[in-house]
Amino acid sequence: MTVRTAYNILRDHLEKARLGKIEDDLARNYAEDVVLLTGYGVHRGHEGARDLEQLLQRQLPDARFTYRTIEVEGDVGFLEWSATSSNGNYVNDGADSYVIRNGRIVAQTIHYTVYNSKSPLDRQ
Repeated sequence: MTVRTAYNILRDHLEKARLGKIEDDLARNYAEDVVLLTGYGVHRGHEGARDLEQLLQRQLPDARFTYRTIEVEGDVGFLEWSATSSNGNYVNDGADSYVIRNGRIVAQTIHYTVYNSKSPLDRQ
């Protein structure tokens, strides 16, 4: 059996997310009791991850993500990202951290701010 490194797990997570394969991602990469800490509250388990995915889909429909930084040291990963969406919403400050143990993501922090290119405040 091949042991997946934390880097492999993080890359697999990002690829499955890009393909919209949330259930495959959860089954392969996330612990069932994962804890996700966000500005939208604390979410737990696969159900919490699904809730956050649905929120992101509402905020950024048909999103195109750019991953600027992917760093892994031991069992900790860090991701910086940006995204644009079909409704004019965008994110340019996305930052996630991951704790990966025994082949699964056991904890994740998620931060991002949603802006809209059509908003008068964004044009200042």
